[in-house]
Amino acid sequence: MVLAAVVSAAPALPPCPNKPNCVSTQATGAHAIEPIRYQTTHEDAMRRLLDVLRAMPRTTIVQSAPGSVRAEFRTRLFRFVDDAQFVFDDQAKTIHFRSASRVGRSDFGVNRRRMEELRRAFETSRP
Repeated sequence: MVLAAVVSAAPALPPCPNKPNCVSTQATGAHAIEPIRYQTTHEDAMRRLLDVLRAMPRTTIVQSAPGSVRAEFRTRLFRFVDDAQFVFDDQAKTIHFRSASRVGRSDFGVNRRRMEELRRAFETSRP
C-alpha cells in the first residue's frame, strides 16, 4: 500500500475584483502584497495572529479554525466593513491573506496600510 504525502499548501484565496480596494498575497500587479512569514509552529503563529487581530481597533474575528482565520475591520469614520481572510501554509511557514472592502470602488489605500501594519505587529510580537 502506498501512502500519499500530505501537502499543507495554503488554499487559494478568492481573487481581488477589478477595483483598487483589495490586496492579496496571492495576487499580482497592483493588488499584490507580501505575506506574513513565521518560524514557529503553526499553533504559535495562529495564536500570535489572533492576538494581533484582537489588539486592532474595530476588529471582529468572525471565524477561527485550524489553518484559517476570517476577520472584519470597520473603518473609523463611516463604519464601512472590510473583510479579511488568512490561510496558513505551514510547509512554507507563511500566512497568506486577502483584505477587501465590501462596498465602493476605492478605499484610499486603507486595506494595504492596515495589512502592512498587521504584518509589522505580527513580526514584532513575541513568539
